[in-house]
Amino acid sequence: MAYVAVKGGERAIDNAHRWLAEERRGNPEVADISTAQIAEQLGRAVDRVMAEGSLYDPSLAALAVKQAQGDLIEAAFLVRAYRTTLPRFAAAEPVDTAEMTIKRRISAVFKDMPGGQLLGPTYDYTHRLLDFALEAGFTPPAPAEIPAEPEAMPRIHDILGGEGLMEQDAPSDAEPFDITRAPMQFPAGRDARLQSLARGDEGFLLAMGYSTQRGWGGSHPFVGEIRVGSASVDIVPPELGFAIDIGDVELTECQMVNQFAGSKTQPPQFTRGYGLVFGHSERKSMAMALVDRALRAAELGEEVKAPAQMQEFVIYHCDNIEATGFVEHLKLPHYVDFQSELETIRRMRADAEREMMQQAAQ
Repeated sequence: MAYVAVKGGERAIDNAHRWLAEERRGNPEVADISTAQIAEQLGRAVDRVMAEGSLYDPSLAALAVKQAQGDLIEAAFLVRAYRTTLPRFAAAEPVDTAEMTIKRRISAVFKDMPGGQLLGPTYDYTHRLLDFALEAGFTPPAPAEIPAEPEAMPRIHDILGGEGLMEQDAPSDAEPFDITRAPMQFPAGRDARLQSLARGDEGFLLAMGYSTQRGWGGSHPFVGEIRVGSASVDIVPPELGFAIDIGDVELTECQMVNQFAGSKTQPPQFTRGYGLVFGHSERKSMAMALVDRALRAAELGEEVKAPAQMQEFVIYHCDNIEATGFVEHLKLPHYVDFQSELETIRRMRADAEREMMQQAAQ
């Protein structure tokens, strides 16, 4: 059987694009969904696209979700591509999560803690039953009352640190590594690793984090604290010389607490895994914190033997934009490569048959 290339061209591609637009719109008798509706009512999807697209802009993320028909990886790809067209005009000051305007704050290690537990909007206590009332339209109850002056909410790791039970980060004035401007090198610093994890694929990080608790780690970390809320972003314009507030971003921060038996230079204490993600993204921030702690194995003198502890494996494979490009390129034309492989297989089969015939003749 002869193999020939499938013929096509611009006309076929144009028709494919028109068909895609028709499918994306769906039945014209059904009202078109607006990007404002997506941003307001599909917030978790928008948050994931912002995180993995590495660009905080709910309206652009909502547009990408609509354009990609809800394919969140494709939407993140669109946002990431758009991000490359934007000019850089400043670098933000470090965000102080201790000063967040908090809408959710929980800890799994202390029942009673300064400032208290704030459940906020969560699915943690809902029944996993389909709510058909949503299909017919739903009017939410009146919003919960929020104290005008909430109590101070010190971070849990600061409380443990005050007793000397939690590792302390060494202060540094070094310029953070920028993974968007410089190629990654290994071993990578924690700053570079955290950047990669922050925009890594949620599913991949979830699997890696899960692996640290099962057959490839067996550790039992504790959620020291999860915070969800908005934090101000400050920049220092050169012409002013002082910081100005340019807006707020919604963030989810997770501090994971792990046991550490100590080493020759450090006493037994708790160590931390850290996750910080755009939007309300608790699962992603927790997975990120688990993987961050696993990647610190060599730094803490632990044996590196699990996949989640291997920097190159995790960092090279956590980015879903890279993964999508490499996997999905396989469906693009590979006629020349395949013809070469085909000829090689035919030649190998002919050689094998010839050798068999010679052996039979003997």
